[in-house]
Formats: sequence, C-alpha cells, structure tokens
Amino acid sequence: MFADTVPAFAPGDRVRVVDLGKPGHVRTPFYVREKTGAIEEYCGTFDNPEERGYGRVGLNPIPLYRVRFRQFDLWPDYDGSERDELVLEIYEHWLAAA
Repeated sequence: MFADTVPAFAPGDRVRVVDLGKPGHVRTPFYVREKTGAIEEYCGTFDNPEERGYGRVGLNPIPLYRVRFRQFDLWPDYDGSERDELVLEIYEHWLAAA
C-alpha cells in the first residue's frame, strides 16, 4: 500500500462504474459497468493490476474500494430479496461520482 494517495471517495458515496472499454483482464466485470452503487470501504492503494496482469510493473498506485450494489440494480429481472446485495472491489479509475 502507498500512504501518499488521498482517496477520492468515502464510505456512503454513490458512484457509477464507467465503461473504459478495456479488453482483457481488468478485474472490473462487464455486468457492473455503467451501474450505480455505494462505496462501502476504502481498501488502500495498490499497484495497477491491469498492468501487473500482463507482466508489467504496474506502477502508479491506484486506490481500491469495496462497492456495494443492489442485485435489482444489476439484474432487472432479479427474483430475490430486495435486501440482496453484491460487494465488489473496484479500482478508482473505473469510478465516477453518481
């Protein structure tokens, strides 16, 4: 982790996952792109996994967050409880204020 990076989002902030159009191994599932959730937790700052996944150094540390999504917001025909949620870890460059 890198201590000198200030997170852009705080727990409770509403965020939208942007679609950066990146192919390959990027750790951000297609089914959450352009969906809105809430920051649950700031996890720290880490090397860029999109670079590391291809054997590169991955410098320029990126803040990582746990983002909570309601299942109904992800899947319009979801047949479960209204309380069902999904929590994913998503890097800051995939997030925008909602």
